[in-house]
Amino acid sequence: MSYDHILLPSGVATSADEVDAYLTTQEGRPESAEIAEIAAALNARNGELPVDDSFLSVEAVGGANGTTLYVPSPYDAIGFVRNLLFDLATPRGYAVYDPQLTWLVDPQGHVPIAVTHGGAGEFPYLTETLAHSWVAGLAAPNPYLIVERGDQRYIQTYRDPDGGYTLEYRDGSADKHFGTTIDDPAQVARIIWDWTTEQPDAGAEVSWTRVEF
Repeated sequence: MSYDHILLPSGVATSADEVDAYLTTQEGRPESAEIAEIAAALNARNGELPVDDSFLSVEAVGGANGTTLYVPSPYDAIGFVRNLLFDLATPRGYAVYDPQLTWLVDPQGHVPIAVTHGGAGEFPYLTETLAHSWVAGLAAPNPYLIVERGDQRYIQTYRDPDGGYTLEYRDGSADKHFGTTIDDPAQVARIIWDWTTEQPDAGAEVSWTRVEF
């Protein structure tokens, strides 16, 4: 079995249904120049590897799908492929769609920052839409999200078994590490996004307690 990722232009869809509709409109269309460039880069990179180390589940990607690109990979190469796709797609204004999770990771309005999703791995940016989607969808066995700006500067949340959220931020050292608990995922996501965009009043509406180690 393969794990699929699909590239499509940023802004052409906002939901899984809209993605499916857009993909249908591109079937059979000549490959766009930008998609051809991305496909060529993927195929060249994969071709440098021994067959047993291939990160593609097909001999080559690309074809008559207009401004979209289907990229199937072995399960053990998911993280590598996704990171490679972000490297190639984001500068060209392309989104990465994960049909297994029905996640559309669109760079529109993004902030380049290190994000770790407990259930899906690492991502190179965050958007307001993703913050709300990911926080609300956190689930066992690894229901956490971490956004890191630099050394010991991060905000993170963990969804507790009762459905509430533990939210913490650290601003450079242990004596600047604070936490709180919140029931509303929208509020958690809003605080995380405000922190990500460096709003001076991020989290001002809740009471924070210093976290002791």
